[in-house]
Amino acid sequence: MKRSDVNAIVRRSKAFLAEMKFLLPPFAHWTPEEWTRKGPECRAIPRQNLGWDITDFGSGDFAKIGLFLFTVRNGTVEELRQGRGKLYAEKIMIVQEEQVTPTHFHASKMEDIINRGGGNLMMRLWNATADNRLADTEVVVSVDSVEARVKAGGTLRLRPGESVTFPQRLFHRFWGEKGAGTVLVGEVSLVNDDHTDNLFFDKVGRFPAIEEDEAPLHLLCNDYKKYYRYTE
Repeated sequence: MKRSDVNAIVRRSKAFLAEMKFLLPPFAHWTPEEWTRKGPECRAIPRQNLGWDITDFGSGDFAKIGLFLFTVRNGTVEELRQGRGKLYAEKIMIVQEEQVTPTHFHASKMEDIINRGGGNLMMRLWNATADNRLADTEVVVSVDSVEARVKAGGTLRLRPGESVTFPQRLFHRFWGEKGAGTVLVGEVSLVNDDHTDNLFFDKVGRFPAIEEDEAPLHLLCNDYKKYYRYTE
């Protein structure tokens, strides 16, 4: 992805979040220059992989296959292993109409996906086999604490205000319903580890390579090491 395209997505996303009255924490607005002046008191932000996260999953076409995310809070894998500390995470995501997030599951993370407003979120679901393939068995999930059953590869629609709980190892693929509008999506989960806990059914790239054709507006979660000295 080009940095100019990333910056444009950040600007559009900030405008949509403001429209939806979802406020980001102060560090969301720090410039790269501000990051170079920050001290060790801010090191939890990169350590927990907080902040801006924009990906096209290696597709080269963000509008078709891509996702905007901002990780608001997160614990660490070490805390999760110890069973103490911050064991939870929260993200906010923006899903465009017909913009697909590819089929994947999480081995460790259990999560609630919440339609915070806008359009309808469409989700295709499969159980995973022992060898990480798509099972042909019925899927059972909790939609706002009410049991829902979906056939293998069936589609679940989340309308604004609705949420679904995904257990570990549940394959899911999602997109915004055509004609219904952009969707503001929340995620509340166990500790989030995007480096090792995403198993995609098809080969994709989780974090994009960035072509630096202009300066960053804000740092992505993978940019911190370039500007902030306390990332280790």
